[in-house]
Amino acid sequence: MSVASDYLVDRRRLKRRTSWWQLLALVAIVIAALLAYGRVDNVVSRPHIARLSLSGVITDDAERDKALDAIENDSSVKALIVRIDSPGGTVVGGEALYRRLLELGEALPVVTVMGEVATSAAYMAALGGERIFAREGTLTGSIGVILQTADFTALLEKLGIQPESIKSTPLKAQPNPLEPMTPAARDAIEAVITDIYQMFVGMVEERRNLSHDVAIDLADGRVFTGRQALANGLIDAIGGEREAQAWLEETKRIEKGISVRDIASESDATQLSRWLGSLGKAVMPERLSLDGLMSVWHPAQQ
Repeated sequence: MSVASDYLVDRRRLKRRTSWWQLLALVAIVIAALLAYGRVDNVVSRPHIARLSLSGVITDDAERDKALDAIENDSSVKALIVRIDSPGGTVVGGEALYRRLLELGEALPVVTVMGEVATSAAYMAALGGERIFAREGTLTGSIGVILQTADFTALLEKLGIQPESIKSTPLKAQPNPLEPMTPAARDAIEAVITDIYQMFVGMVEERRNLSHDVAIDLADGRVFTGRQALANGLIDAIGGEREAQAWLEETKRIEKGISVRDIASESDATQLSRWLGSLGKAVMPERLSLDGLMSVWHPAQQ
């Protein structure tokens, strides 16, 4: 046999041995992955409390809804703690979250825990929880609705600019900064604000078990400290997440020392949007970047 033939035979043997080792390595990796998946799945399926953290401006959020749908369908989730640190947001955002939390409350205990600020639409959302906790120094309340606009017509006149609008009816596109607000337009807008305000007050009456007169008195737009909110029946107790867990253990028979896990509620696009929005705060107040009806508490800008 020639040297060349010996070389070819050895190459084939080496290739077969290498192929076997590669196959064994692949099988080992697959087995290890399956075992690892089993351990992870076992951990994930253990009973736990889910935590949803809300901060910044509250809006109608599809990703958040998906996250809440997931925990509703997860039998290992025994309760939900909603941590809120927000000045409010859009009316629809607060309403959507409020109603979703009410629905979840039929399947598992839902507790809301307020941080530094939980006002306006954030307080509306908090009403969806069975029990509300806040710190003594938490700012909450600011029950009300606002729609902001501006009249630029005088400025445009000084600049020699004459805006024109062609529309089907006088109330179309009202309010509009390019034309003065007419009495009829103001009445129509005030009717919308009043209707949403009544909806908000109704939520407070029902969830906090307050009379209409008491709720109206508290719903004048002012903020309350946690201590004041407790005295007025707007929250249930002073405390944070530890106190919320203790309440769940005592009243809902939740296992003591059970783990608490955060649930993802934002897509990468939403997180990027919030990050970019934070950069814009130095140029424009966040409340001016919102469209539609808002329920947001904000101190006067300096």
